[in-house]
Amino acid sequence: MEAYIQEALFVLFQLCFIVQLYYLVGNHSRLAGYTPLQELPKVDIPISVVISARNESRNLTENLPYILQQNYPDFEVVVVNDRSTDGSDEVLQDIQREFPHLKIVTITEHERYKTGKKFALTLGIKAAKNEHLLFTDADCKPATLHWITRMAANFTTQAQIVLGYSPYYRTRSFLNAFVRFETLKTAINYLSMALGGDPYMGIGRNLGYTKTLFFASKGFAAHMHLMSGDDDLFVNQNATANNTIIEIHPDTFTYTPAKETFGEWFTQKKRHMGVGKEYRNRHRRMLSFDAVTGFLFYTLFVLCIVFSFEPLLALGMLAFRMVLQLLLYNKVFKKLGAPDMLWSLPFFDLIYYIYLNVFGLIGTFIKPGRWK
Repeated sequence: MEAYIQEALFVLFQLCFIVQLYYLVGNHSRLAGYTPLQELPKVDIPISVVISARNESRNLTENLPYILQQNYPDFEVVVVNDRSTDGSDEVLQDIQREFPHLKIVTITEHERYKTGKKFALTLGIKAAKNEHLLFTDADCKPATLHWITRMAANFTTQAQIVLGYSPYYRTRSFLNAFVRFETLKTAINYLSMALGGDPYMGIGRNLGYTKTLFFASKGFAAHMHLMSGDDDLFVNQNATANNTIIEIHPDTFTYTPAKETFGEWFTQKKRHMGVGKEYRNRHRRMLSFDAVTGFLFYTLFVLCIVFSFEPLLALGMLAFRMVLQLLLYNKVFKKLGAPDMLWSLPFFDLIYYIYLNVFGLIGTFIKPGRWK
């Protein structure tokens, strides 16, 4: 390789190194230094929990009673049974007999009109009697009976959006480990950005916002044509530094099973592909810059070693970045309930940036798939 090409590549490697340090120190360190409120707050504002479910009879049987038993003085749970054919209606009616604060909204199949999750959630929001709303999915289970209490405590006169965290259950498989790692990295990004006053997304498995905000912003109208985005696009378009707050106390985590096969996981990801290009321009640039510089950092490091241009310096820069990651993420992973993932960081960090770039390219051309 020509000397001038080696020099140019090494300069690019250094630039990628600097950018990656910026993301770590300038962004992710916010979450490392953040401590959630430990004392259980006293709050009693009326809450409506909204869940959209299609063919989720088993998950409703397992998880819904736990949500209905939350230790909170004034709440209802609104479940939208969206065209289910697996007996979900009977399951919901049985549960409702025991828990009268369960409200059921039923959508029936129509030969001419096909609807998605956003339509179902809109009906659930309209049916909710309370101003303050919490959202989760039928396959999610809160970590404790204090989920509503701690999430609801974040609503104030200003705070209209509450961003929670939803990890996956741990199993012994490579796919599960990577899915959990990718979820951690995603959470680190969106939670840190929110702490920095520039929130850009949330996850529908653990999210809160007000009815007033939903209708004032015309709900999902701006992206109703996309199957995905009921959570991240809504937050991206409506969250501000003043109206958004995060909640990461372990009591508020909502756990869900990860997909067990690569085919199921890819199908799930297809529903999210392409949504990122609907984000605000600055958020697209921020996420793309991180993905590209992270991938180039590893690629150029390999070239430095293979072609022996400044290999010791390249090794030093890689080691420095890794040590800094371990120091920061040691705190963050503990906060997010996954300290076991720390020692997989050197391997999965590389896989993560490959994943981001490959799926980012696919998302450029693919049309988001159906909800279910």
